[in-house]
Amino acid sequence: MSDAAFAAIANLARSEAGLVLTSAKATMVQSRLRKRLRRLGLKDFESYSQYVASPEGEAERRQMISALTTNVSHFFREAHHFSLLREQVFPGLVTRARSGERIRIWSAGCSSGQEPFSIAMALLDFAPDMAQRDVLILGSDIDPSIIETAETATYTMQQISGIPDHLRKAHLNPAGSGLIKIAPQIRRMVRFRELNLLGQWPMKGRFDAILCRNVVIYFDQATQDSLWPRFRQVLAPDGWLFLGHSERISDEAGHLYHSVGQTAYRAATPGAGY
Repeated sequence: MSDAAFAAIANLARSEAGLVLTSAKATMVQSRLRKRLRRLGLKDFESYSQYVASPEGEAERRQMISALTTNVSHFFREAHHFSLLREQVFPGLVTRARSGERIRIWSAGCSSGQEPFSIAMALLDFAPDMAQRDVLILGSDIDPSIIETAETATYTMQQISGIPDHLRKAHLNPAGSGLIKIAPQIRRMVRFRELNLLGQWPMKGRFDAILCRNVVIYFDQATQDSLWPRFRQVLAPDGWLFLGHSERISDEAGHLYHSVGQTAYRAATPGAGY
């Protein structure tokens, strides 16, 4: 791959999805996109970079972003956040749900579904009647193929290793060929949607909690800074925001949130425009 082809692809990945691809990642980019060249019958990366940037290559841009996106997830990843959910978040949400209010949680960058399903399992473990309340967990990701995988709700034995035994017994069913499927009571609480965080957000209601963990680390600082006020606008007045272990809200957006634990934030008192 020539420097010019890499630069064109990297610039497109940044403008389309906020991905930061330095020259050190050129080998990775080449490896991940080689299948796309073969699929399209293109002879080299120069031809691919020109095609994917053209009007005719609009559909291929989604495939390119899918190939370049790192989809790594685990059930109950970053256990301290689930402890905080149980101890500080769920009690208030359950009280409100039992009084008839709607509860909405957003897993932004949900990959193959482990995070939203983990939230649903943890919530039902805390309050089993939430399966009959107006509770919905949205899982979104920019990668259409990984959303299709999440919607199958099917995992290998290795993938479910992070699920505690009592939750496995309550919420997992054998699916044959050594695979495991998430039980219906959990699947009914979760909806998946393809969504580019840099694009328009079609959701109309506000969220009681947003988990955007290990996502913004792939964005440059300007892109990260553009997201903090957008998340605040779709959070409930006292809503929660959870980030990944190496992610932090910038000082410029500090007035929108206050820290309530390790990479956990709560919406600050609403100000003008919020």
